[in-house]
Amino acid sequence: MSSKSKNIFVTGVAGFLGSHLSEKLVNLGHKVIGIDNMLGGYEDNVPKNIEFHKGDCCDYEKIKSLMKGVDVVYHCAATAHEGLSVFSPFEITKNNYLASVSIFSAAVNEKVKRIIFCSSMARYGGQKTPFTEEMKPSPVDPYAISKVAAEEVLKNLCELNNIEYVIAVPHNIIGPRQKYDDPFRNVVSIMINRMMQGKAPIIYGDGKQTRCFSYIDDCLSCMIPMLDQKNLNKQIINIGPDEEFVTINKVAEICTNLTGVNLKPIYKKDRPREVKHALCSSDKARKFLDYKTKTGLDEGIKKTFEYIKKRGVREFDYNIELEIKNELTPETWKNKEI
Repeated sequence: MSSKSKNIFVTGVAGFLGSHLSEKLVNLGHKVIGIDNMLGGYEDNVPKNIEFHKGDCCDYEKIKSLMKGVDVVYHCAATAHEGLSVFSPFEITKNNYLASVSIFSAAVNEKVKRIIFCSSMARYGGQKTPFTEEMKPSPVDPYAISKVAAEEVLKNLCELNNIEYVIAVPHNIIGPRQKYDDPFRNVVSIMINRMMQGKAPIIYGDGKQTRCFSYIDDCLSCMIPMLDQKNLNKQIINIGPDEEFVTINKVAEICTNLTGVNLKPIYKKDRPREVKHALCSSDKARKFLDYKTKTGLDEGIKKTFEYIKKRGVREFDYNIELEIKNELTPETWKNKEI
């Protein structure tokens, strides 16, 4: 594919990653057609100068009609609630697996040239870190299972129909526009939103779980070349830093220093199926995309804090119902205590 202006379909354009990606693509001279059901995003995230449609990715006929004349699809939309998926498996699976199949099927039918699918580091499960792309997926919860299943459908359809595809595996992206009133995900944003309301951060388990966090601009530096870089066809590529591996306790400490709210964390029992240590190797991204981490953890959290401070704190929005309520369900979710 050439680098000339393309018609690009982006899902999740009101969300965190999808809105930034769409804005960048428009600024590069491409036409973007976007869709979002507004479950996980904000209306003011939707970039100007894109063709925006409010709708659901499971609405196959609508998706198919919007994809006419599209060259490339970026499928960013997801109900990316890994922990919650254990207790709302139907909603999470529908919004991740079935929605993805709808997008891929429509794209194949309309003969797009390439599909870029945003998967998740959850695909690796609890394997030994650092996770590499050669590892066999080992999902441990319904969210991860839905992502891996979607990957398999993508590969199956694209290889049969001679359509290019790339599977991007971003991990723990942070930065402005992230939904910070979601009580089920986005640990950095949840902590900041709570602390700016004078509430102590909540930590599940002992806080010694380790993670790596990627600033949105660093993620985009890899996502944009996936549009048409030839040697990326059929590749799975981890996106994000592998230099800073931090505990959740350390994240709480950084948020405390930023907000000036010096309250000791409230520790709750472990969430079922939570992966304790999650770190992806960036070697492949460095090789194929010349990936470099330009915004470190402290600066990334600071920019997230500044965004939330400017936009204003919000009450947490419990917009996904718990399907399973039992002794394993976190009390903070059952009682809406976040």
